[in-house]
Amino acid sequence: MNHIFIPCLAIVIGLAALAWSADRFIGSAAMVARRFGISPLFIGVIIIGFGTSAPELMVSAIAALEGSPALALGNAFGSNIANIGLVLGAAAMICPITTSSRVIRSEIVILSTITLLAGALLLNRYLSRLDGLLLLACFFALLVWSVRKSFKQPPETEALEEQHSDAPTASWRVMVWLTASLVLLLASSRLLVWGSVELAMSLGISELVIGLTIVALGTSLPELASVIAAVRKSQHDLAIGNILGSGLFNTLAVVGLSATIAPFDFESWVLYRDWLIMFLLVAIILAHTLLHRLGGIHLRRTSGAALISIYIGLNRTGFLGDSLV
Repeated sequence: MNHIFIPCLAIVIGLAALAWSADRFIGSAAMVARRFGISPLFIGVIIIGFGTSAPELMVSAIAALEGSPALALGNAFGSNIANIGLVLGAAAMICPITTSSRVIRSEIVILSTITLLAGALLLNRYLSRLDGLLLLACFFALLVWSVRKSFKQPPETEALEEQHSDAPTASWRVMVWLTASLVLLLASSRLLVWGSVELAMSLGISELVIGLTIVALGTSLPELASVIAAVRKSQHDLAIGNILGSGLFNTLAVVGLSATIAPFDFESWVLYRDWLIMFLLVAIILAHTLLHRLGGIHLRRTSGAALISIYIGLNRTGFLGDSLV
């Protein structure tokens, strides 16, 4: 009985902590943007996007050190596919995502360009240390550009209203809450995944099914929770910034660091299947941006349903099986 009770308890605690920490994380991030006079998009890209992708970087670095750097490629691409298809799609279905920020157009064009660069580096089915250093150089250049762009971009005061009247007001307290809620967000995600996997195994569900469902979803739980919380609070720049930041971080930092640590070769289907799917989803978001007359982006519920349908369809046909496990 204990072998079922403990995983169930972990799932309940994980879900509760995940919901609370995501709500507090987004509220603290919005206050940081307002207090320090920086754009919410920058907060979404740097703090939320990069922060929620930190586990992928750690896992990939450890895998590279242990002689399995190719895992980083599937981890990065699979995460990007899940973030756009599942996370952004689910958020758009809950509430249409709209932003008129012209910075959005620049960031999405950059993500599209970086995705094409990654595809070009994959053509010879080998990622060298030079390729890894190139990706890392692009990452740091993008980081510097984002910082400079952020402080030139005046914050949108309407989007930065406080969401909690009892929220801490001192700058150092805001930063403490932001850091603590991010740590709790990541920890609760891991707890939820562990409980789900243990419960599934106790019930006799196969490891393949667990990998394709629970583990795949678990790697995107931080992004899913934070994006949905941002959309519910009408912090659409934070939501979009999260997805863009995660995509850039995974493609540049995760893959780049792994290739720098241990150059590796890979199967051709990584390029013709996983990368192609990732680029297709990025292209869909780019198309929405270019067609939006205000220069930002507008994702209706129908667009969200289409993204989720693509993601589920690919999972059912087994296209993402090797990438997400």
